[in-house]
Amino acid sequence: MTMQSAAPRAKRILMVGAPGAGKGTQADAIAKQFGITHIASGDLLRRHIAEGTTIGRTVEDIVNKGELVPDSIIMDMLRKPVLAAADTGGYVLDGFPRTVEQAEAAYRTAGSLGVGVQIAVHLEVPEDELIRRLLARARGADDTEDVVRHRIKVYEEKTRPLLDYYAQRELLIQVNGARPVAEVTWSIVVQLQRAFKRSNTHASGARQATTQDRAVA
Repeated sequence: MTMQSAAPRAKRILMVGAPGAGKGTQADAIAKQFGITHIASGDLLRRHIAEGTTIGRTVEDIVNKGELVPDSIIMDMLRKPVLAAADTGGYVLDGFPRTVEQAEAAYRTAGSLGVGVQIAVHLEVPEDELIRRLLARARGADDTEDVVRHRIKVYEEKTRPLLDYYAQRELLIQVNGARPVAEVTWSIVVQLQRAFKRSNTHASGARQATTQDRAVA
């Protein structure tokens, strides 16, 4: 696939946010709104393991031990669905990349194919609210407040730097994710519509900006 072969108006979106920020929920809503594909790396891994594919057999022990799956495997797993989605309207990606290093590797690979992320959407939620949400949906004895706080700390250290990375390369949309789900979705949709409208009137890559949504009364 070449740079020119990707769908010309394809929408390629990345969801960024701490655990509990609502990435999956909003990714589903945005995918339905724009008629594009929601690609969740965690869901894909679980599917490969359940179906016993080559990737699934390779990562099963890694996942069961709670270790991180190597970047090369994740990128290999995402390659086919990302290419297919880009040819049929676009994608909303969540769960990868999680670090600047992963983003740089993905940028080199996806960019060369013309299917790289165009817009990153960041869901900003206060730590207290993240903790409340995560504890409310806790599934086991290991989901303690200490564990939840550690997950958030890891996000702050490893993933938050992605915001500067994408602000420098794509259009970064900042959204107040602490509001009701429908309000958050509305804010994302409005800002994405504006962003894609701008991108349709400017040459690709000619505009880089960061926007901040206004609080909804």
